[in-house]
Amino acid sequence: MGEFSKRYYAIKNDREFRYLFKKGECCPSYGFVCYFRQTNRRRDRCGIVTGKKIGGAVTRNRARRVIREAFRIFDSELCAETDKRFDFIFVAREGTAELKSTKVLGTMRAKLKPMLLGKKPSSPGGVKKPDKKTGPESAVRRPAGDDDQ
Repeated sequence: MGEFSKRYYAIKNDREFRYLFKKGECCPSYGFVCYFRQTNRRRDRCGIVTGKKIGGAVTRNRARRVIREAFRIFDSELCAETDKRFDFIFVAREGTAELKSTKVLGTMRAKLKPMLLGKKPSSPGGVKKPDKKTGPESAVRRPAGDDDQ
């Protein structure tokens, strides 16, 4: 398309937003909540939602700019790694405006990219999830009538 191609394509229709909220997968984090779904389009598309709970107009615009910049970098990395294309909706949270775009980008790389590529994210801090065999559910149960009185 040349030098002046769009940085990203926006989702603008309310119908598409509602569809992604209903049918898309969810990836929550401390800075945003992302809903995504694979599409057959040629480009990834992005929609950003900022509610009034976040703050005034300046704060909401800052949150959008932070997410948009992080997505711009993340999208180019994702396109280099896979041929799959997605629609994304990012719902900003209250602390998003105070974050730097590099922090939001790191969150996208750590949480969102493994979900998109089909890999399981590594557990934080090396903490293992408990086995199903351990815990109060796996305690040996006595048959009824074997009470020690």
